Amino acid sequence: MKVALRIKKNEEFQDIIKLKRFVACPSFALYVKPKTGKYSRFGISCGKKMGNAVVRNKIKRQCRCMLRELDSGSYRFDGILMVRQGYQKFSYQDNKKHLESMLKKVKR
Repeated sequence: MKVALRIKKNEEFQDIIKLKRFVACPSFALYVKPKTGKYSRFGISCGKKMGNAVVRNKIKRQCRCMLRELDSGSYRFDGILMVRQGYQKFSYQDNKKHLESMLKKVKR
């Protein structure tokens, strides 16, 4: 996922979360808002309960890789991907399937 396609500012995170349109699974919660620009953008949030900074950064890298593999730039919404505690119970492939099914639900 390219840097230009990321949401980083706190105000943008809060705007998307305030709409309360989300889809959830054991590994993730995805908050969405209709996209404002040419491309859809994603932000990733990982809480301190997931582990220390090294673990959280690894999880965020994996999530960015999943979004890149699923071609996240072609959707009609901006999203905040919140990583839940269940993420660590599943393998990378299972988490990717969860994310793909959530993106398909929102796409409809």
